[in-house]
Amino acid sequence: MTPRPVSVSIDVPQPRADVYAYLDVMANHEPFTDHMLTDWEYSGPASGIGSKARVKSSFGALTDTADIEVVAASAPALIVERNVSAKGRRVATGTYTLDELPDDDGGGTRVTFTYAWEKAPLPDRVLAPVVRSVLKRGNATAMTRLRERLAGGVVAH
Repeated sequence: MTPRPVSVSIDVPQPRADVYAYLDVMANHEPFTDHMLTDWEYSGPASGIGSKARVKSSFGALTDTADIEVVAASAPALIVERNVSAKGRRVATGTYTLDELPDDDGGGTRVTFTYAWEKAPLPDRVLAPVVRSVLKRGNATAMTRLRERLAGGVVAH
């Protein structure tokens, strides 16, 4: 049994197409996730399906190498990354879903990121409540940092 998925959302004032264009570039993920993912190495195309990164992930005092690859994308609404770590014992997807917010509420985009395990090593399963809590906190911080990056007028690479 794998842990239940972890989802976090944030609303940003930028149009959905602009947010998608930013998230579509793998290198743009580093600045808003480098509090938990470091030592980024890129391969494949810069954006879109096949874009890849190898990162060091930190979970408390534990570190691991993770390979991330964009495996599905549907502009301007969806980006799915496949993550493999723990020497292949952990396989998961990270999915960005972008929803337009109503214009009468000021418009913008709701960005939802969902991390879902396909395969989880024993520690992830045994410590699922702790793992999910730490991951949710880290991903919520990443979404706040994403909003700050977008507010700073960053442009897609």
